[in-house]
Amino acid sequence: MAETKIALCITDLDVGGAEQALVALATRLDRTRFRPTVYSLGSEPQRTEASCVPPLLAAGVEVCCLGACRWSDFPAAVRALKRHFLRSPPDLVQTFLFHANVVGRIAARRAGIRNVVCGIRVAERQSRWHLWVDRLTRRWVHRYVCVSQSVAQFSVMEGGLPAERLVVIPNGVDLERYPAATAADLSAEGVPPGSRIVTFVGRLEPQKGVAWLLQSSAEWLSRVPACRLVLVGHGPDRSDLERIAADRGIADRVHFLGWRRDIPEILAVSDLLVLPSRWEGMPNVVLQAMASRLPVVATDVEGVRELLGENAADQTVPYGATSELVDKLLRILSDRDFASRLGQENRRRCEQRYSISRMVAAYQDLWQSIVTG
Repeated sequence: MAETKIALCITDLDVGGAEQALVALATRLDRTRFRPTVYSLGSEPQRTEASCVPPLLAAGVEVCCLGACRWSDFPAAVRALKRHFLRSPPDLVQTFLFHANVVGRIAARRAGIRNVVCGIRVAERQSRWHLWVDRLTRRWVHRYVCVSQSVAQFSVMEGGLPAERLVVIPNGVDLERYPAATAADLSAEGVPPGSRIVTFVGRLEPQKGVAWLLQSSAEWLSRVPACRLVLVGHGPDRSDLERIAADRGIADRVHFLGWRRDIPEILAVSDLLVLPSRWEGMPNVVLQAMASRLPVVATDVEGVRELLGENAADQTVPYGATSELVDKLLRILSDRDFASRLGQENRRRCEQRYSISRMVAAYQDLWQSIVTG
């Protein structure tokens, strides 16, 4: 049987949730059946430690970066991707993230490629014009892959996409990487050894709700004297968030670690993960915490309740419900047996439903059904 050529298109290859999902998929495909090529609209990342390119190349996956960095580069990116598709026509184009979804479907259309699958990874509640563009160009998409049932429902109800073209394939987590064998030593970051650690991982921007978390943190930090709040990630809101921590009198208890590659090791030293997002799709960091046998306190946004299953009620709060957030954080921090039970059940749910192998198999089955159908 001839290999099925798959073009995997993404906006850029800096390390992030969608980018890591692409790497996991591309490097684990059955290479007797599928031959992937990765196309990034952007330039190759400058920092090797924050780039998804090295693991792709190490796995023998061809990578092509188109160098588009601004909206003005959009037409050139479409033309460049079209040229690649004409030179080496893929059997199917799979795109990830909004910009790559749009460029990929237009380039595929112009190159005469009909098998186009677009990924929807978030319920877009901020840039609503994204939904309009998706509706406008939906006739060029064979299937949409949504990362959760709630994202699929949003895409139908708010996005106006046809339900019959939506497929749900949840994210997967590498169960061999979590929990990490060695816990991170955060003493160099000012975290005293033996601290109770509540960890946030994500971009420091309004979507993630970190300002609300900090505004409520004095209440629960004051009741757990050995506890520290660790914020992992970078983003445009960092200086504002540092100001909030100072204004609330908790700057000495809040640690901004910036971007880190050692997420498994940081989760291994943590007592729980907190994710106060305003909206999501299916947050990878919740999966990573679950696989690390950690309890979670997260807002009840898209994908979270599906991940946590029957234990969601004990680990979710509505966004903005400050007293409920504080109560659930304190309950987990004050009851180690309860926290351990939640963590063990989270891990078990990952093993049953959210392994990387299940995710890869689902994509392969979908692609095969389209190509051979």
